[in-house]
Amino acid sequence: MAFDARLPQDDSAPLSTLIIGTGFAGLGMAIRLKQEGRTDFLVLERADSVGGTWRDNSYPGCACDVQSHLYSFSFEPNPEWSRMFAPQPEIKAYLERCADKYGIAPHLRFGTDVVQARYDEDAQLWQVQTRDGRVFKARALVAGLGGLSTPAYPQLKGLEKFKGKAFHSAEWDHGYELQGKRIAVIGTGASAIQFVPQLQKRAGQVDLYQRTPPWIMPKPDRRISALERALFKRFPLAQQAIREAIYWSLEGRVLGFVLNPKVMKLPEQIARWHIRRQIKDPALRAKVTPDFAFGCKRVLISDDYYPALAQANVDVITDGIREVKAKSIVTSDGVERPVDCLIYGTGFKAQDPLPRGAIFGRGGVDLLDAWKDGPEAYLGTSIHGFPNLFMLVGPNTGLGHSSMVYMIESQIAYVLDALKTMTAKGLSEVEVKAEVQARFNAGMQKQLGGAIWASGCKSWYVNAQGKNTTLWPGFTFRFRRATRHFKLADYDAQKVATTA
Repeated sequence: MAFDARLPQDDSAPLSTLIIGTGFAGLGMAIRLKQEGRTDFLVLERADSVGGTWRDNSYPGCACDVQSHLYSFSFEPNPEWSRMFAPQPEIKAYLERCADKYGIAPHLRFGTDVVQARYDEDAQLWQVQTRDGRVFKARALVAGLGGLSTPAYPQLKGLEKFKGKAFHSAEWDHGYELQGKRIAVIGTGASAIQFVPQLQKRAGQVDLYQRTPPWIMPKPDRRISALERALFKRFPLAQQAIREAIYWSLEGRVLGFVLNPKVMKLPEQIARWHIRRQIKDPALRAKVTPDFAFGCKRVLISDDYYPALAQANVDVITDGIREVKAKSIVTSDGVERPVDCLIYGTGFKAQDPLPRGAIFGRGGVDLLDAWKDGPEAYLGTSIHGFPNLFMLVGPNTGLGHSSMVYMIESQIAYVLDALKTMTAKGLSEVEVKAEVQARFNAGMQKQLGGAIWASGCKSWYVNAQGKNTTLWPGFTFRFRRATRHFKLADYDAQKVATTA
């Protein structure tokens, strides 16, 4: 089947490429396709605007924990960042500008919630069904869903009885008035340490239910002056130089995370000093000091979280929750605390980003059945049994030390080369070989076994079987080198059938 290089007027016509999601991954893929002159694609987005996680997470205090100059597309530097660590509205606006500047609007289909993708072996096409009953077809399917896109909720006794306001940090209710309210926050992850200081300023009382305290480092944030912004605008190479310096300074962290975990004792001392400096009460210090190796869980950065916890209207509660009642929470020690609003800072389903019945490959196999031992892919991108499916931010592409945008751009280059190879060689199908995928993952898991993340703590990096399915074990430049070229020898390929 030949494909028209132009964008079809009829959405039901088979496409060359179908992209799901408009975060950095999906949008970046669309832009790079357009830059290469490949316009025969659509981007499906369940929401009504672009932005992915930076659209969905709009809670007070939301900001990036990687420096702005690095957390952006290499081909689209932004000289106007207001801070070293950009706040959420600026990142969302940046993605909107990128979509506009590179002419992605005609390719976007908003309000298009994908419920199922199924590979049609006879037609060698992906059939993608949306919640409103539409069906899109494409030779290649690029899933830019994001690893942290499905909110995780705790299983608590009596939760259905709660009569107050309740919402997840990724679904923040900005219409709810927090002033003077008694708020219960469940969870102390990356989102909570950003929004709790904002809640403290407005709420009458904040009860923070903590299961495990995170390690937190000082946040080297500051405003970027008007003079600096003018300099970056006039001399783009100056901003590029700063980007490079940030990149290499962050890469140095791999020495401690993977190569020699003993090195982590130094940053752990800094984190302990951070606690002592910002919290004077010994009892509270003890509550917020982790008992696991520094780096085993995600290391967070904040300068205002500890001071917020030390305020009179905040209580850190380490007793487990026994029960939720209509207007209160009862902890394991029998204490009952009144609650007006319950906010979940419980993160995302990193280990189960997709529900069962969402993606079916060769032979009608559900992706979750192919992943019975946990998510895995070749180069975090291709999965045996799922021809022409490319995942961005797939298994083991996550980072504990640097910018995900760098990893995303590496994957985009790989997928782009795969699509070019398919076009140049007249291929209708490419499927990574089972032995290639198995060998790659065996080597990667061996590396992960000696990393700090395997030092014994329970984290969302590792699944119930103890397998790290989320993180890349090492330098990001190694990943970029591995994804620089699509190697057809790693794949089983089929040529496009020709008709006489």
